[in-house]
Amino acid sequence: MLRRALYSLLACVMLMIGMVGTGVTAGTAHAVACRTWSHLPLEPGESNEDVRQLQIRVAGWVTSGERLSYDGVYGDRTEAAVRKFQQAYNLDVDGVAGTQTITKINQLSDSDCTPIHFSYAELNRCNSTWAGGAVSAATAKSNALKTMWKLEAIRHKLGDTPMTVSSGFRSDACQPPDSAPTSRHRFGDAADLTGTLARRCSYAVQGKTSGFSEILGQGYEGHNDHTHLAHDPSPFWSAPGCAGF
Repeated sequence: MLRRALYSLLACVMLMIGMVGTGVTAGTAHAVACRTWSHLPLEPGESNEDVRQLQIRVAGWVTSGERLSYDGVYGDRTEAAVRKFQQAYNLDVDGVAGTQTITKINQLSDSDCTPIHFSYAELNRCNSTWAGGAVSAATAKSNALKTMWKLEAIRHKLGDTPMTVSSGFRSDACQPPDSAPTSRHRFGDAADLTGTLARRCSYAVQGKTSGFSEILGQGYEGHNDHTHLAHDPSPFWSAPGCAGF
């Protein structure tokens, strides 16, 4: 207990230090309450819950077409994703999740562990319980959290400009009548993004390098007013109206 208390105190101090000169406001300091990491650094070769939580937060920093497993194993892909995350946020690039990297992750986290620019309310405009879909309420909410961290990566890649989520989790009762029974919205791991055509196409393009396996956008039937990003076990991309996709 004493060790945990001392570590929590150290994490708070490091978070405040890390905020200096980063442009992060004091309003994000409460993010430390989201998670107490059992130890630092987290390094390649480890296998534990801390690594799985790290994977959730860096899963949007992969190579094109790749998906990072949430298996709690700090393997080559996790190390590569950590390196990309570190490079994107101007940290020391070593592939090890030490105090500097975890401090940045804490700064990007809200008190409920969602990334600071997205919320559960945005990813669920259907109901307040997350029930009624293709999976349990707990699984749907967990899937949405993973989706939000990938959206946070896209947001940063596009200059940290706001993104609008028009639809996320949908229970069977909230599904449109013409919706496919396999819709990933029923699983809680889909997000529809709106904006200008150029903006929507940039979401489709960036979705490739942010861990999404289902990308549907401009030119694909029913998707000319939004870009759909999801986690389909059978990867499928189609946005023929987007140059460079």
